[in-house]
Amino acid sequence: MVLAQLANVKYHADNTSTWTREIADDIKMKLKELALERYKFVVQVVIGEQRGEGVKMGSRCFWDPNTDASASAEFSNESVFAVAVAFGVYLY
Repeated sequence: MVLAQLANVKYHADNTSTWTREIADDIKMKLKELALERYKFVVQVVIGEQRGEGVKMGSRCFWDPNTDASASAEFSNESVFAVAVAFGVYLY
């Protein structure tokens, strides 16, 4: 399940833990397919109910800007919002 697969779902709190786990696992699998030697990946997925309110997310860490990176994606429909963040950290 990727974020776009949430397009036709309605928010239900009982489903969010399954959705977040499936999305995070799919992202990790796609990252591993890149076969980037010596990289450790961390994936975080947040899903919530769309109520017309804003949400802010932040993260901080120490890393090497020459080798480490992150990427994020957002999705929303009338019922659900989702944010996925992936971090790639080079292991020296």
